[in-house]
Amino acid sequence: MILLERLSKEFGTVKAVDEICLEVAPGEILGFLGPNGAGKTTTVKMLVGILKPTRGSAEVAGFDVGKQPVEVKKRVGYVPESGALFESLTAREYLELVSELHHLDRAKTGQRIEELLRLFELHAEMDQQLSRFSKGMKQKVLLAAALIHNPEVLFLDEPLNGLDANAALVVKSLLRKLAAQGKTIMFCSHVLEVVERLCTRLAVIDHGRIIALGTISEILEQTSQASLESAFGYLTDARDHDASSDEFLETIARS
Repeated sequence: MILLERLSKEFGTVKAVDEICLEVAPGEILGFLGPNGAGKTTTVKMLVGILKPTRGSAEVAGFDVGKQPVEVKKRVGYVPESGALFESLTAREYLELVSELHHLDRAKTGQRIEELLRLFELHAEMDQQLSRFSKGMKQKVLLAAALIHNPEVLFLDEPLNGLDANAALVVKSLLRKLAAQGKTIMFCSHVLEVVERLCTRLAVIDHGRIIALGTISEILEQTSQASLESAFGYLTDARDHDASSDEFLETIARS
């Protein structure tokens, strides 16, 4: 479970996150949406203990993020938007390191690592250095690292970045099954088609504040729009994309 009470983060005079209140129940896949700079990543970084809130509070898996950060970190899996790996390690070595950090039983770790790497079709490359991996292969390792300790809560910030279509299908199927087991999942993405098919509820954030919350059908009803794409544009005051494209084409035609 995730619970936010007036959670805020300021950088100088900039309010990156402005008094967010939100609850995500076990078994939910919450789609956390917003335009660039809306506050999505800052919110997630506070919830996993990377950033300290300016004000407000948050609980993850029943523990206060500010007062019990270690207990929270034991229970969460996190895939950052731009994850860095120790590229001198092999995929197996990296996952062994993550397992040690989570104090997992060494007798079971090897089998779990092999199972995860098979799931993501990396078993043949498990002893290659990560520096030789493609972007998509590195993303699979990050996903495996987030799952290896069987976390209660998952925070996924653009988790499908770089993945091929087959790997993306594996991840989406896995997330549905984890939610069915009672895991709590917060899924940040700009790919609205994926959000629409995967998430059970949505929260839309803009300028640091949640501006819409509910199921897709509820948000469509609230905005009187026919699609999630048009509802998102309506909520975030997006420019008329057709008009913008026409304006650009006319400009270069005159040049």
